[in-house]
Amino acid sequence: MNECNYQLNNEGIGIDLGVKDLAVCSDNSIYKNINKSQTVKKLEKQKRRLQRSISRSYEMNKKKGKYCKTNNVIKKEKLLLKVNHRLTNIRKNYLHQTTTDIINRKPRFVCIEDLNVSGMMKNKHLSKAVQNQGFYEFHRQLEYKCQAKGIKIIVADRFYPSSKLCSCCGNIKKNLRLSERIYKCGCGNVIDRDFQAALNLKAYGEQFAS
Repeated sequence: MNECNYQLNNEGIGIDLGVKDLAVCSDNSIYKNINKSQTVKKLEKQKRRLQRSISRSYEMNKKKGKYCKTNNVIKKEKLLLKVNHRLTNIRKNYLHQTTTDIINRKPRFVCIEDLNVSGMMKNKHLSKAVQNQGFYEFHRQLEYKCQAKGIKIIVADRFYPSSKLCSCCGNIKKNLRLSERIYKCGCGNVIDRDFQAALNLKAYGEQFAS
């Protein structure tokens, strides 16, 4: 249900999700990748260390082709479970903080891409990073928070070339590589590709926001 007396401003927000940064917004707000923080890196390192240790313990205690779960293994598995829970909570809380901050700016609409997450997960170089970013959860949180505040949420077509489209002249750079972080167009436009994608998503949203 929409909240009463919640005054929205006239501006909309385009949001480009990615791996380098979680989200880049058309109003120049950038939300960093929480997985690059020292806290998460330290927990991930502890997690890998525990996983290797548990695996070695199972091999050492293997009897007649069967794995024996010792008290030491049980202790390590409980600790691993705690580390996993903490990582999950950190990531989910960060998504809540990010989506809430966007909603609190009271945009007239929010436009976001319909990402092919399952397709991205097939890329072995990106799959873990994509999974840890939690794009689906970001979209879910943003959607229900927008609905609660009466903010229109617009999902751009999956094939909309938000990153390849020049925000100045409308030219599409079909051969834009993922490694090209700066977009350079023949019209003289030189811009961060993620910020440009956010600007293009905002322009896309304007068509459907009225």
